[in-house]
Amino acid sequence: MPVINKQKTTKTANLTRNSEATKNQLLDAAEAEFAGTGLIAARLDTIAAQTGVTKATIYYYFSSKEELYRAVLERCFTEALEMMEQLQLDCLPPDAALVRLLEQMLCCMSENPRIGSMLSLEAIQNKGKYYPKQLGDLLYGTIIEILEQGMSIGVFRELEPRHTAVNIVGICTFYFTAQENLKYLWPGKRLLGKELLQRHTQESIDLIMAGVRN
Repeated sequence: MPVINKQKTTKTANLTRNSEATKNQLLDAAEAEFAGTGLIAARLDTIAAQTGVTKATIYYYFSSKEELYRAVLERCFTEALEMMEQLQLDCLPPDAALVRLLEQMLCCMSENPRIGSMLSLEAIQNKGKYYPKQLGDLLYGTIIEILEQGMSIGVFRELEPRHTAVNIVGICTFYFTAQENLKYLWPGKRLLGKELLQRHTQESIDLIMAGVRN
């Protein structure tokens, strides 16, 4: 019977945990950098300084700045996709399904406002080269399906579902993407504070539902 070296096993487990922790710290710092500057202007030196590691450490985990960027996008949107898949929208009538989806979308944006910035910069700088297509397929596809179901039973008015889906996402995300431009509308208040986020969520849902209902 083989002898298990507990000390070696513990050391390996600690190294694995430390490695994962370092990788997550790099992803956190990289997310902040990419959300602020986009891929083109982002600097690995800044990310390294924020995490207290060397650039060589970054290259140990990610072979290039582009690979790090992809990993950041994948982490953000994998979490969003997993939450969407748990909503069980098929069990709801179309109007209730749309409200639940909007609530989840706005919740995700509220919890991580950087998502909107990264998507905008990805479109402007990279022409969508790194855009997570699976997110688009699921998000827009789900909205389109809900709208089509609602139109088929007369709950929603006649709409062009693809344009409407784009407009719905725009209503939900623009507040976060353009927050620095919009802060002058609410002088002295935090746009990402609890009060205004709750107001934005409710106003967005009310506007969208009023626009699509028959």
